[in-house]
Amino acid sequence: MRKGFTLIELLVVIAIIAILAAILFPVFARAREKARQTSCLNNVKQLTLAHIMYAQDYDERLPASYLPGNPGTYDNWYEVLQPYLKNTQILICPSQATYTLGYGQNYSFLTYSWPGSAGYGSGGCPLALIARPAETILIADSGQHQLSSGGWSYGMTYVITWAREPLNYFVYLRHNEMANVGFCDGHAKAQNEGYVTDSANFDLN
Repeated sequence: MRKGFTLIELLVVIAIIAILAAILFPVFARAREKARQTSCLNNVKQLTLAHIMYAQDYDERLPASYLPGNPGTYDNWYEVLQPYLKNTQILICPSQATYTLGYGQNYSFLTYSWPGSAGYGSGGCPLALIARPAETILIADSGQHQLSSGGWSYGMTYVITWAREPLNYFVYLRHNEMANVGFCDGHAKAQNEGYVTDSANFDLN
């Protein structure tokens, strides 16, 4: 009567388990990232709507990336939007490794040097100037970027040469090679590399 497994049989079973684990772990990792992406998309949606609500209260103009605050200081866009958000956790992408701001604005075209802008410290772009609001990127997965002059910025320009590490100004493809994006009409969705590296999708014309 047989009472146990041979060493060969045990090794075969262990090998099969190892193969199954190698196959399934990436699947589980992608599933977890998909859940984080969904949570992040909700953040982007609320941030996008906060921009739109701000514009409703300020002559249909989007918030600038920074505005003069107390003497010698500036209020950043995420601080200006707090009355509409009432939540700082919403500024953090769940897929980030560090506890810091996870999103950036379309800095050049919509919040700083849009046509007719007075330049530094000016208000954001009027909604009426945005020709394709359902296609124009307003906000996206991004982060804190170091400026060539030193210091830090939380904006995002249309020069979107994306990468895996923090370089100056780009959209982060954090979610299974996708980035969550909020648009000027108020909707939000995940977009691929091709969309967020096309400067036409940042231009208000």
